[in-house]
Amino acid sequence: MLEKLFGPSKSGLEKLFGVSKAGSSIRIELLAGLATFLTMAYITVVNPSILSTEGTGMEFGAVFTATIIAAVVGTLIMGLWANWPVALAPGMGLNAYFTYTVIFADGYSYQQALTAVFVAGVVFIILSVSPARKYIINSIPKSMKLGIGAGIGLFLAIIGLKNAGIVIANEATLVGLGDVASLPVLLAGLGFIIMAVLSYRKIPGAIVIGILAIAIIAWITGAGEAEIQGITGSVPSPSHAFQLDFSVIATAGFIGVAFAFLFVDFLDTAGTLTSIANLTGRIGEDGEVEDIDRTLLADSSATVVGALAGTSNTTSYIESGAGIKEGGRTGLTAVTVAVLFAACLFFAPLAQSVPAFATAPALIFIATYFLRNIKDIDWDDISEYVPAALAAIIMPLTFSIAYGIAIGFVSYVLIKALSGKGRSLNYASIGVAVVSVLFFVMKVNS
Repeated sequence: MLEKLFGPSKSGLEKLFGVSKAGSSIRIELLAGLATFLTMAYITVVNPSILSTEGTGMEFGAVFTATIIAAVVGTLIMGLWANWPVALAPGMGLNAYFTYTVIFADGYSYQQALTAVFVAGVVFIILSVSPARKYIINSIPKSMKLGIGAGIGLFLAIIGLKNAGIVIANEATLVGLGDVASLPVLLAGLGFIIMAVLSYRKIPGAIVIGILAIAIIAWITGAGEAEIQGITGSVPSPSHAFQLDFSVIATAGFIGVAFAFLFVDFLDTAGTLTSIANLTGRIGEDGEVEDIDRTLLADSSATVVGALAGTSNTTSYIESGAGIKEGGRTGLTAVTVAVLFAACLFFAPLAQSVPAFATAPALIFIATYFLRNIKDIDWDDISEYVPAALAAIIMPLTFSIAYGIAIGFVSYVLIKALSGKGRSLNYASIGVAVVSVLFFVMKVNS
């Protein structure tokens, strides 16, 4: 299929992607693409499961198609234009924020939430082609980046634990332990163990295997009334496409939501691409990442496409490292991933048959990945670790990434200034803190 798209011979692909020059081969690039796909294919089930949670007004099938459209288009742009071995798809964390905070807690319609994602994507595009890009990436304090990442992990964890039935509401203590003897809870726990063990053994597709294993057991046993609705079928209509609502665009709440989408997406993308640049030797002697403009523009464009298709922010996946470890070095790896994602369009009935307690362990397992880097926070400097830890704690307890970012940065600036370290503050941190204060003031008065 790739040969038909890009040329009659291997030399055509090599010329298009510079495979030989990059020290790779067609075979290696294709296998690398398969490895990356297997590590992130879970998003085709998890993302529509989160966005179509009862009460959002969104349909699983429509979000399933939107998820794949966003992944295919974004990954093709990254592969064909930026020529990077990086795959994109709707990001974990922001999809949960989209559902549980923006729609459920803040009361926005999914159309308004998609509009906030669209606006964030447009602003991201502007930043990607402006000199502000480099300044912002370098100005956000490392501790806050790590704290925010950990907070997103905790946010995903509590949602996963809730979906698994492990954590339930409790009037006396706010939260409590669910029925750990029930079959759905036991299966969710088994799924988590499967994912962890397979990942430890470096088996590609550990998360997908875990989800499918639990889903199959659930279908056989009827746990949680799970049943298989089919394997293949027609492509679901992307009925949420172009469903944008700009009616609240000038309100403080909407601006705060769009800012949260933008800020987290920008930080996540910058961190992922920098990590991948190190893995692929794309860091120049001056410390600059090669073709960072193209990669950021590909990522931001994918968010706009995703919002128009009907899904939350699309971002570069750190799981692309799986393909890079297999030797992937060019955009051919990304194009391979895109082709495999496109093939998933015909498996909507199978995806829709997967019960929530089968995808819940994926959320919890991914949360542990987000939490790993908290060790790199400077734990010897209280002015660094206190704001970072506070941001991480606030996110799951308020079900809001935005609140965590806002309170974290306000505390960061105040603690630094009042501790005699005001000179270490930069304009970016102060600016985020000021915007956060204004956000809270307008929210209280609205």
